[in-house]
Amino acid sequence: MRLPIAKYGIKELVIFAGGLLLLAMAAWLYVHPLLAALPLIAMIWVISFFRDPERAIPEDRDDLLSPADGTVADITEIDDPRYIEGPALRIGIFLSVFNVHLNRAPCAGTVEMIDYTKGAFHDARNPKAGAENESLTMGLSCAEHSLKVVVRQIAGLIARRIICRLEPGSTIGRGERYGMIKFGSRTELIIPAKRVDKVLVEIGAKVHAGETVLAKITSPQSKVQSKEG
Repeated sequence: MRLPIAKYGIKELVIFAGGLLLLAMAAWLYVHPLLAALPLIAMIWVISFFRDPERAIPEDRDDLLSPADGTVADITEIDDPRYIEGPALRIGIFLSVFNVHLNRAPCAGTVEMIDYTKGAFHDARNPKAGAENESLTMGLSCAEHSLKVVVRQIAGLIARRIICRLEPGSTIGRGERYGMIKFGSRTELIIPAKRVDKVLVEIGAKVHAGETVLAKITSPQSKVQSKEG
């Protein structure tokens, strides 16, 4: 049976959860049993932060999946000159400290770009966060759709460590885990504007990584056919 804990959090669990358990035991034995409740509650939170639930991956491969759990904070038209090289749609997701923090791939593909940028640690809900915070940007080529997408992991006010196990040349399956941001953050999915058929979420929507469909994309063939028609 699989332990539903993210492998990226084993170190923190041993250090923080183990330390809190020892503190709870000391409070129980040497101070007062009621005081043991405080470190126990904190220990439960640390364990829950690194939870790794299984997800039912939707079957329609024209659906782009959410790369993170959280709340849709913004849906914005932007220009992405670095990887998409043109107009794009950005869907920003805010992750609170109570969300699952594992990131999953929105589509199957090959990593073509990894760009880590040092920066500030604004609150992830701050509009400045996407542009100024420490971040890791991944350019993912989805060959079966002739599609390029960007997934950006952004550190927040509390989050200070971004983990991505992928590197240029790595391949990943649809909805597969690839990393996490520890302790509150933001994740963005950036899609070429010309390939967006329909956005299926709105601001304020609660989403789940690998399970919630953020947008439906068109195939290159359908674009050609629509122009000919």
